[in-house]
Amino acid sequence: MSTDDTPPLYAVADGVATITLNRPRHRNRLDDGDLRTLQRHVAAADADPAVRVLVLTAHVLPTAPVFSAGFHLGAFGDDAGAAVDAFARAADTLAAARPVTIAALSGSVYGGATDLALACDFRLGVEGMQVRVPAAALGLHYYTSGLRRAVATLGLQATRRLFLAGETLQADALLALGFVDTLVAPDRLPAAVAERAAQLAALAPLAVQGMKRTLAELALSEERAAEWRAREVATHASRDFAEGRRAFAERRTPCFTGA
Repeated sequence: MSTDDTPPLYAVADGVATITLNRPRHRNRLDDGDLRTLQRHVAAADADPAVRVLVLTAHVLPTAPVFSAGFHLGAFGDDAGAAVDAFARAADTLAAARPVTIAALSGSVYGGATDLALACDFRLGVEGMQVRVPAAALGLHYYTSGLRRAVATLGLQATRRLFLAGETLQADALLALGFVDTLVAPDRLPAAVAERAAQLAALAPLAVQGMKRTLAELALSEERAAEWRAREVATHASRDFAEGRRAFAERRTPCFTGA
């Protein structure tokens, strides 16, 4: 196996964990082993209290950049439904990650990889990218948790265009619909992601991670009022809130510990 054809890679530096899809010559298609590796990497980030931000990105070919082509259906034999279920589990795991997540979309996104992007809190894309979900053309009913995330993020009509009609959405439409938060030139993406990750990592973890969960639940129309209130109250007496108030009064940058 060459160094540019491996399961997803994992690295941590300065409070930021990075998962990198690493099969560029195969358009970063994901088989069962890749999806299990991705889940293990998310679990590792969750378990590391020093990790405040998790970035999902991909190595791509400069001549045909594809963040991921989604399912590698051929790797699942006759039971292609198992591929769908495996992808759903990986996306659900990413959506439930404790750290704030950023999808650094270094190329176009196809099929199930669309939900990996939507499972992240923020998405930075590159100019010229596109997104297409061919589920209907393959005879597949896309899994429900992915459709819920799409509706919560993009709205019902945009989700219909993407999943029901199988439209190919170009970069400008992706920006207008909120699929991506910003578009940059491909050579600018690493710097833009590093800047966003550093900004997020500097915020108060208890507040950020609590609001991340509450916002996701609100977006999915879940009713968890007691849990939401408990997360609020947990920050009221926190050392981070006290530090934030002191830093504001002293006109300095706060140093948050997550406590």
